[in-house]
Amino acid sequence: MPLSSQKKIVDLCRELRKNSTQAERLMWKNLRNRRISGKKFSRQFPIVYSSINGLHYFFVADFYCHEKKLVIEVDGIVHDFQEDYDRGRTYIINEMGIRVLRFSNQEVSENMSSVLKEIRNALE
Repeated sequence: MPLSSQKKIVDLCRELRKNSTQAERLMWKNLRNRRISGKKFSRQFPIVYSSINGLHYFFVADFYCHEKKLVIEVDGIVHDFQEDYDRGRTYIINEMGIRVLRFSNQEVSENMSSVLKEIRNALE
């Protein structure tokens, strides 16, 4: 992947971190500094994959634990209108050997204890 593309991806991830939603900020507060199961998470993490035609594509995961190959997505209302895209994205990420957990903004805001329990179970 060309260096200019890599810089654009890094810049995009940085911008997404600056403009995170309230639910994403709440999730990050609970994941950062190895607060859950002692595992390190990164936020707005680029996941790059190569298609069969040799082109490179990427997704930006809300949160990613490299050690356990786990992506956590916090979905806002926009995801209600892009279910097919999200399904395809999850399929590709799963094919890379990475598990994806999805939570709605509402779940994160109103039921964080259940969300964290599900994440802990996935990290075991």
